[in-house]
Amino acid sequence: MKSRMHPKYYLCSEIFNQEQEKIFKKMWIFAGLKSLLLKNNNFIARKMAGIPVVIQNFNGTLRAFENVCLHRSALLQTEFTGCRPLVCAYHAWKYDASGQASNIPHCEKLYQFSDDEKKSLKLREFAVRTVGSLVFINLSDEPFPLEEQFSADFLSSLEDSSNAYDGEVMMTTWHCKFNWKLPYENLRDFNHVVYLHPRSLAPFVDLYAQVNVEAAEESLQPLADTSAAGLRKEISRYSYGGAPEGGLDQLRSHEWHNHIERWRASHRSGAAPQTDDAYFNWLAFPNLHIASGDGGHTFTIEHHIPIAPDRTDIEVYYMSARKKQKYAASTQVLLAAMHAGQAILKEDFDILEQVQDALHLQAPLPVQGAYESTNRLIERWYTTLMEDKHASL
Repeated sequence: MKSRMHPKYYLCSEIFNQEQEKIFKKMWIFAGLKSLLLKNNNFIARKMAGIPVVIQNFNGTLRAFENVCLHRSALLQTEFTGCRPLVCAYHAWKYDASGQASNIPHCEKLYQFSDDEKKSLKLREFAVRTVGSLVFINLSDEPFPLEEQFSADFLSSLEDSSNAYDGEVMMTTWHCKFNWKLPYENLRDFNHVVYLHPRSLAPFVDLYAQVNVEAAEESLQPLADTSAAGLRKEISRYSYGGAPEGGLDQLRSHEWHNHIERWRASHRSGAAPQTDDAYFNWLAFPNLHIASGDGGHTFTIEHHIPIAPDRTDIEVYYMSARKKQKYAASTQVLLAAMHAGQAILKEDFDILEQVQDALHLQAPLPVQGAYESTNRLIERWYTTLMEDKHASL
C-alpha cells in the first residue's frame, strides 16, 4: 500500500509554475494536426506554457514561432487556425519563413531603424516535429531529441495509426475545474470503468485492471538515476499504445464503414488479424490521449492543457479513418462519435471535479493499490523533478 502524492501538487500556484518551467517548457508537447497545415500559409495558433505560439506552413515547411509581433506585442495570428501570411494586423509588420521581419511599412520615414536594428528583428523560433498526422513542438532553447521522450516502437505506432486519420475533423473544448494530472491518472485506471461508466462504456468494451508485480515493487523504491539523461530515459516508459487493450463485445457494421479505409493493428508487424476488433489507446506523456473505441474506424484525441492549478482545458478532436471517397453522412458520423464520447467524458470529468473540490492542504493522503503501479512510477519521477532543485530535463 502506498499513499498518492500530497494534495499540494494539485493546488499550489508555485508548483504549477514549476511544472510549466520544468515540464511543459522542456518536453515535446502535442500542438495540433498536420491536416490543418497542408497549404502554404495555413497556421495553428495556441498558447503553450503561457507562451503564444504559431505553427505555420511556409511553402511546405512547418515552422513554429512566438506569436507576438516585435513592434507592439500584438498577436500575429489571432484565430485558432486559418490561412494568411504572418502579418501583424496592428501595423502590418510582415515576417518570413525564418521569422525575420521582412517588411515594415514606412520603415525609413517613420521608424528609422538602422540595418543592424532591422536584422535583429527576428521572432523566437521553436523546434517542430511531425509524427504521422500529429504535430509536436518543444519550447526549450536546447530541445532534447523527440526519440528520448518516446520509444521507437511508440513513435512507429503513433505514425502508423495517425496516418490513417481523415482530414474532416470536429473539435470541442471542455473548460474543467481540476488539475491537469487527474485525467491522465484516470486514463491509466481501468478499474473505474465498470463503476463509473456502467451504461456508456462498460457494456461495450471489456477493460480490466491488472497487477504488474514487478512494476508495483519498483514503484516503492526511490528513482536510481536522477540525472537529466536518467529522467528522460524514465519518461520514455510512460507512453505506450497501439496494442489492443479491451475486446469489443459487438463490433457493429455500418454502411459508412464501406466508405473509409479502416486502420488495422494487424497491418503492423507481429499483430494478429483477430486483434483488430478491439479498443485501442495511445497515451503520450505528459498530456495527450488518443483512442479508437471501435477497432480503427474512428479516433478521438484528448489534449489536456494546464491553465491553473485547478483549471484544465481539454481539447477533444474527433475524426474517422481516411475516406475512400466523400459520402453524404460523414458529418453525422462524427456528430454521433462526439455525442457518444461526450457522455463518457462527462462522467469522468464530473468525478474528477469532485476529487479536485475535496482536496485541501491538510487532507489525508489517499492510498493506492498495486494495480496503480504505473501512476506510482510517474509520481516518483514527477516528485523527484519537482523537489530536487538540481533535477532538470
